[in-house]
Order: sequence, then C-alpha cells, then structure tokens
Amino acid sequence: MATESNKRLKAQNGQTILVREFKLEDKSEVQRIFHEGLMEMIPDTAIMGLRHHPESLLLYTAITAVCFAITMCWWLIGLLPAFVVCLRYFYSRRVIHGYLRRAMSTDMGDIEGHYMKKTGSCLWVAELEGKVVGTVAAAGLSDDVVELLRMCVDRRYRRCGVGVVLGQKVLQFAATHRYSSVVLGTTAYTTAPHQLYKRLGFRCVRVTNGHITPGSTQSLPEQIFYRVRHYHYSRKITSNGQH
Repeated sequence: MATESNKRLKAQNGQTILVREFKLEDKSEVQRIFHEGLMEMIPDTAIMGLRHHPESLLLYTAITAVCFAITMCWWLIGLLPAFVVCLRYFYSRRVIHGYLRRAMSTDMGDIEGHYMKKTGSCLWVAELEGKVVGTVAAAGLSDDVVELLRMCVDRRYRRCGVGVVLGQKVLQFAATHRYSSVVLGTTAYTTAPHQLYKRLGFRCVRVTNGHITPGSTQSLPEQIFYRVRHYHYSRKITSNGQH
C-alpha cells in the first residue's frame, strides 16, 4: 500500500512540480493522458519504426517485386509504398487500440485496486499550474525488483522536467521499500523516452525484436504490418537510492 509523501521540485521554467499519490478525482485526467500517449505510438510504430526493421523492408521489397512480375504495371508499383504505409498505420492502430482496451479493463480501469491498495505498488500524478500533467506507477514484481510503468506526460507540458521528477519518485520509492533494482520496458522509437531513461540512470539490457503486444490478435496481416522492438531497461538501487 502506498504511503509516500508528496514531493515538490522546480520545473525547468521555474514553476513548481508537485508529485503526489493518485486520488480518485484524478482518474479521468490520468486516463486521458494515458490514452493520448498511446495514440502517439500509432505513427511512431507505423512510420518511424520502419527503419528499425530491415526484415520488414526486405519483405515489402519482395512483395513489390512479385507484384511487378505479375502485373508489369509501373503505376501500381508506384502506389505500393503508400499502400504499405497505410496498412502499417491501420494495423498499428488496431493493435494499440486493443492494448488500450486491455489496459482499461485491468489496471488503468481500477487504479485504486491495482496500485493504491497493494503493498509494494503505487501510482503518482504530477501537478503543474494546478493541473495533472503526468503520471507514473510502480509495481513490485518480486521482493527485489519493482517495475516502472504507465509513465505518461501531457504533450503540452513536456520538456519541463516532469518526466524526470516522476522517474525520480519511482527511484525514491524503490529505495524506501528496499528494492534492489527497477526495471521498465518500452516499444517507443522516438529518442526522447530513451534519453529520459538514461538520464535517470537506466541502461538498456536487452532488446526483443518482434515483441508480442498485449491485445494483439497475432493474425498473419498483423505479423506482416505490425512489428515492434521491446527495449528492456534496468537500474540498480542501493539504500540511498543511487547506483
């Protein structure tokens, strides 16, 4: 059960960020920020993720070559890249919406039950200018390991230090509860989340190519047009919260 005190820190613009435990009245704002953050993953996965998967590019090239051999139609070949991107966007959207539904039917639908009433777990919100602008959770995986998850920051308040303050709160929580390490996972391809985790002292320990996203049906079209890497990060914790 969460018993952490509130924490106030200065944002990069000089304003005060308050990090406090989740309250029931925060639920709609927390869910909104979580939803909007997930929706940003759709173009990130569909478009930016392409260059991270040479095996997918090779497959799309082979499909193009086969189509050309069959049709000998140049204009059709010219349209195929746009068609592939549209399919990647469609299946990315479908999988991520499936993941959202799954999350809303489990922990993000019952935040109190999953985070605030369980020993070794908690969810916090960040307030700036009197508004909830970010969220992060910690969930104990074992006596020694706690997971940082559900970190989301309202896009209007990014680059203000909100993510750093939220991450530090989880590290403080881990040290207070005598966890020896904090782990997290992300499928983000944009550099900002990875830079944040490294700034907080995490290091990438493993990458899973072809990660199966919860909520995915694993149909053949999904396997062709939706493919992500899962980056596993870890950070050791000592009694004073440092490396």
